[in-house]
Amino acid sequence: MDQGSLARILKQVSGGEDEIQQLQKALLDYLDENTETDASLVFSRKFYVAQWFRDTTMETEKAIKSQKDEDSSEGTHHAKDVETTGQIMHRAESRKTFLRSIIKTAPSQFSTLKMNSDTVDYEDACLIVRYLASMRPFAQSFDIYLTQ
Repeated sequence: MDQGSLARILKQVSGGEDEIQQLQKALLDYLDENTETDASLVFSRKFYVAQWFRDTTMETEKAIKSQKDEDSSEGTHHAKDVETTGQIMHRAESRKTFLRSIIKTAPSQFSTLKMNSDTVDYEDACLIVRYLASMRPFAQSFDIYLTQ
């Protein structure tokens, strides 16, 4: 991954969200900008929002399950993990709130959400997609699957 380009995109994207959320916003804005030239981008935009919402829900469920498993097996040795689980829950809720605001936005209001049309071009959008895809569980465990 081209970390320099990702850092440049993150600098251009305003917002106090986490890195993933900023990249998601940049990609959604790029897709929104180009829906007039390619109608399939409307579907792509909806697909990404739905997939990210699902991923956030799965991450939350996994954190809750791991916390319950540790509660039953280790007792009082998990104070640090509970704090981490709380952070995961907080981050997941902020991402869900962000995605809900995107879902509730009517297509006619997309233009008011746009940042700057020069922020992300096609190559940057491809880089963002590759980076966000690399954060998915299957991509992270691909080497393990190949080894097995």
